[in-house]
Amino acid sequence: MRKKLIYSVVLSSLMFMGCNDEFLEGENTSVLTAEGIAEHSDTYTALLDGSLNGITSLIIEPFGITGDSHDDFGQKGVDLWTDIVCGDVALSASAYGWYNAPANLVSTVDFTDDTNSTIWEYYYRIIKIANGVIENSGGNETIPETDDAKRIMGQAKAYRAYAYYNLVQLFQRAYDPDQEVLPFYNIDTYSLEKVKASVIYDQIISDLTDATSLLDGYTRESKNQLDKTVAQGFLAYTYAAMGNYADAKVYADAVINAGYPLTTTGELAYPGAGSGFNDINAASWIWGYDLTEDLGHQLIDWWGQMDYFTYSYAWAGDTKSIDDLLYSKIQDGDVRKDQFGTGAAPLQPINKFFDPGRTVAGQYVISTDLILMRSEEMYLLSAEASANLGDDATAKAILLTMLTDRMGSADATAYVSPLSGQALKNAIYLQTRIELWGEGKSYFAMKRNQATVTRGSNHVFRAGESFSYDSDEMSFQIPEIEITNNPSITGQN
Repeated sequence: MRKKLIYSVVLSSLMFMGCNDEFLEGENTSVLTAEGIAEHSDTYTALLDGSLNGITSLIIEPFGITGDSHDDFGQKGVDLWTDIVCGDVALSASAYGWYNAPANLVSTVDFTDDTNSTIWEYYYRIIKIANGVIENSGGNETIPETDDAKRIMGQAKAYRAYAYYNLVQLFQRAYDPDQEVLPFYNIDTYSLEKVKASVIYDQIISDLTDATSLLDGYTRESKNQLDKTVAQGFLAYTYAAMGNYADAKVYADAVINAGYPLTTTGELAYPGAGSGFNDINAASWIWGYDLTEDLGHQLIDWWGQMDYFTYSYAWAGDTKSIDDLLYSKIQDGDVRKDQFGTGAAPLQPINKFFDPGRTVAGQYVISTDLILMRSEEMYLLSAEASANLGDDATAKAILLTMLTDRMGSADATAYVSPLSGQALKNAIYLQTRIELWGEGKSYFAMKRNQATVTRGSNHVFRAGESFSYDSDEMSFQIPEIEITNNPSITGQN
């Protein structure tokens, strides 16, 4: 087990600016004054951008936390763990064992399992870096004046919120604002003790509200970077997790209105024109990562775990397939049913996630891109919000808009028209699971919908078993190394 004390992020975050000593000469503070920032603005901006780029790199970095685990590759690693835990992604064969613990729901009941410590340290490391950028931009309450300063502060606050949102969702069984859940560090407050979930959610909302304002008018160079629309998407998810569907709908609709189109019928499944969720230039992608060969990603990458056409685990015997019970609920004639294979790759996503060369085990150095947010998420979340607000007509109209290109107009109308009340909510949840399969969204939808999930027959572990969203098996454990080394932590959530 790694010897690094995870709780030490609170201590080391106070030492962020070692490389900035030359700017602090003559000042008795670790935070630059406005005059100091102005005097060295060009270099200072580059330094803070370097820290933000450190977060960007960590989000996609193989071995970024553990240094050696083949399931450690940033956000998409977490996405895969959550998809497996909630059961929509089935570990349908296991030759190497990397996903046995989460698939057997051992990780979520055993605080000594390294999955927990990897997730914990990954998000707290992002918080540490973001806190450093915010502190050295003047602090939580600073109102930046220049465009660069606004962008830097906005992105740092959005990253901090993103990390806290994921932590509180993963380590709390169900939304309870009064439950003490996590240690909390936001520059002004450093608590090694767990604070109430309401404190975490208040910080997330505050950070993202600031970020949407600070990033207004900013045009990013690539979809790797956070902008106002991504921050609004985070806000929509956060409000929905809190059960505040009125505000969730406001922000989901704001993202929809930003102009990202729906994925076309042809793009949804091979051999359609432009098919394959593998290119950041797809018009429906809001946030993602452009993987290029010069990054040198091989074997240890989300693509290696999911793609039959990449030289790695999915091809070699650790197969991830759609849960066969979920697959059976996709209507015949729905193009999304064609995303999954038969024969040599049963129910593997060979027509959704694939290297365009489509040679079995052919992609060695990975250049297919990583998806983190796309327009359909917000359509589905907006429909979910409308249904939970009692506005069935609007929910059905949004759902019909999305499903028409998937099922065809007649079948989509026949499916949506009779829905109302709880049946409509259930349908939106089901379509969320189908549409966003394998993208790391099903786990959070399960919690929002307070669902019970039942595994199909094609899981190596726990086939046929059912689990409630708030069961012990469906949330992660504060890791052993934190419990052992942080005397202020008592017990699990």
